[in-house]
Amino acid sequence: MSEPIRTRIEGHILEVTLDRPKANAVDLATSRIMGEVFRDFRDNPDLRVAILTAAGEKFFCPGWDLKAAADGDAVDGDYGVGGFGGLQELPHLNKPVICAVNGICCGGGLEIALSCDIILAADHATFALPEIRSGTVADAASIKLPKRIPYHVAMEMLFTGRWLDAEEAQRWGFVNHIHKPEELMDKAWEMARLLASGPPLVFAAIKEVVRESEDTNFQDMMNRITKRQLRTVDTLYGSEDNLEGFRAFAEKRDPVWKGK
Repeated sequence: MSEPIRTRIEGHILEVTLDRPKANAVDLATSRIMGEVFRDFRDNPDLRVAILTAAGEKFFCPGWDLKAAADGDAVDGDYGVGGFGGLQELPHLNKPVICAVNGICCGGGLEIALSCDIILAADHATFALPEIRSGTVADAASIKLPKRIPYHVAMEMLFTGRWLDAEEAQRWGFVNHIHKPEELMDKAWEMARLLASGPPLVFAAIKEVVRESEDTNFQDMMNRITKRQLRTVDTLYGSEDNLEGFRAFAEKRDPVWKGK
């Protein structure tokens, strides 16, 4: 059997492809591999951006592998260092992750996509949280989705399990861009190269500020930033890249980011 996760690296970009025919469902072993892949991405200073996608044209990911569960995979088993799908609970992931959704994206698959920073979708992609029909809760989506899209839309998805096409998903704001299927990965790489050319220390600070501010009021968060109490902000403000940005502006040239 082939490996369920394929990776390739080009420059500062890591591409991660979920490849578990027929539907790209995630079992415990696959989740643990994904966690290791994204942990290594997080810890490798030469990698700046990741793209997550899936093999095939019909499915991105339906989430939890129910066949594996029937064979003994426990729902509350060991998902690995990053939680389900390797991303949802991975601490200190301060690099941009792009999700390229190439088909059906539902249940835990949608929760994995929501763990990414930018979502691109093929025009035939569809989205849903059908857990309600199985008598269970979409736990991560129940936490994340009402913060990403209008509350009433999120609650309708959670309560009814109804499907959204790519156009509606974009309208509500959890899909950034829609592309033709044959253009999806080219557009994902175009976005990744744009981000890889940017300042990695600033991206890291942005992600930490956004993450830490979810449960913090505005003034308390501003105080933590201005007092350099966040590790990534402190690193940025004392960095060569921070000074390089100022110099490049003054000298009317493009900055050269070193991540230092």
